[in-house]
Amino acid sequence: MQNDFQHIFNRAIKQDRLAQKSIYEMFSGKMLAVAKSYVNNFDDAEDILVTAFFKAFTKIEDCRDSKSFPFWLRKIVVNDSINFIRKSKNLLYVEGEIEHIGDEISDEEMENFPDFDLEKVLSQMPLGYKLVFNLYVFEDKKHQEIAEILNISEGTSKSQLNKAKKWLVEFFRTQENEKFVKK
Repeated sequence: MQNDFQHIFNRAIKQDRLAQKSIYEMFSGKMLAVAKSYVNNFDDAEDILVTAFFKAFTKIEDCRDSKSFPFWLRKIVVNDSINFIRKSKNLLYVEGEIEHIGDEISDEEMENFPDFDLEKVLSQMPLGYKLVFNLYVFEDKKHQEIAEILNISEGTSKSQLNKAKKWLVEFFRTQENEKFVKK
């Protein structure tokens, strides 16, 4: 399988359109899900996907090798998603310091959530919270990196992550209450 992809990747570097189409078909579903996790609109996610693949195929020789391609492509999709949000000015951050006394949501509490449709839950999360949450949790970025990427302070990044965790706790409490009331 890796040898097949290596061959397709090498052809794509030479701008072979069939190889590029094969790569698009292999990765478009996953990358669309990544873009959709940042923007709630399917059409916007598709636009981001097309732009990201165009960049990837235009600069594919910059990718170190076929093994790193999926990660390299994901980085392009994430960056394009963030840039899209910046340009559309849909990003709202609530400034303020983190409330330290008893308001932190522990990682253990976060792990006790029931099974759920992550995409559905994140689509309902406020955009500022979601962007920081995605970068921190799914892209494994540190607050300093998030602050640089989003052009916000490190404190705002921490605050938004904390508020995202609180939002999730409240969301799941509401879900549990609704289940209890329906019984």
